[in-house]
Amino acid sequence: MEDFVMSKKKSWLDTNTYHHSDFWDLLKLIKAKEEKGLKISLCIPTLNEEKTIGKEIVIFKSELMKRYPLLDEIAVIDSGSSDKTLEIAASYGADTYLSKDILPSQGFKPGKGENLWKAIYQLTGDIIVYVDADIKNIHPRFVYGLVAPLIYDEKIKYVKAFYDRPLAFSQGIRPSGGGRVTEILIRPLFAMFYPELASIIQPLSGEYAVRREVLQDIPFPIGYGVETSHILDVYRKWGMSAFAQTDLDQRIHRNQSTIALGKMSFGILQSFFKRLEMDGSIDQLPELNKIYKHFQAQESKYTLVEHKIQEEERPPMSTIQEYREKYSL
Repeated sequence: MEDFVMSKKKSWLDTNTYHHSDFWDLLKLIKAKEEKGLKISLCIPTLNEEKTIGKEIVIFKSELMKRYPLLDEIAVIDSGSSDKTLEIAASYGADTYLSKDILPSQGFKPGKGENLWKAIYQLTGDIIVYVDADIKNIHPRFVYGLVAPLIYDEKIKYVKAFYDRPLAFSQGIRPSGGGRVTEILIRPLFAMFYPELASIIQPLSGEYAVRREVLQDIPFPIGYGVETSHILDVYRKWGMSAFAQTDLDQRIHRNQSTIALGKMSFGILQSFFKRLEMDGSIDQLPELNKIYKHFQAQESKYTLVEHKIQEEERPPMSTIQEYREKYSL
């Protein structure tokens, strides 16, 4: 009888998973935002995204600032593009920043996580929503679908996106779950060490919205490990109830090579093992090798290629003096 009763209880997946259509009424959403006195900032981290950045800015600015005033600022934070990314973004009305020019006292480290971290200082929103710059089917749902749970439910602190990708699949069966690195690496690790977190469908998605109070108090790996580390750090400090996830239907973007995914996995593992050690889940972690190796083949000749991948981390922004002064902490 007890097992039957337990099976009737709603799980986190039932209560904290949404579809973007749940939030179709943008006027209602904006009213709730204004009643709570919230300010919302959009950050688009970039590096050589001239082909897609213009469309993203046009869509978000016209639909979510002019037509429906949900966003208070749209900012592109760039790692040092060699193409026209910043020029195009500025021409369409986005605020544009070079990451190296933000908090110059802290120096500059190349990597997406660096841009996300410095956005916390530069942008002023109570909620910051991050959206990748390479989305070909961009739509306002990539923002309102993520910020809405934070506006409506004060218990929720961190909202992840999930979506389908346009890959071949059997008729009538919708593909679900994350990308290749998620299903081969992250979900097995979560299932083994943090079973509750395996309910997050796409932990590595580049689209998520977070309260400032959370972002400022967690460290930021500057490279591949930033999304995984965020989830582990938020889970450790605030628990599963702090998370929500929203189905955004489909995301069309460029796919990465297997070698690129191998590098990503190598970096993620460094951050993951570090957090296992912090949690006390493993003892006496040996010094981790920072050299990732893979092979290139040309006819019958094989060449071993090495890449140094070191997941450096930025400290919580709330420990940075300039930030504390700016936000009166």
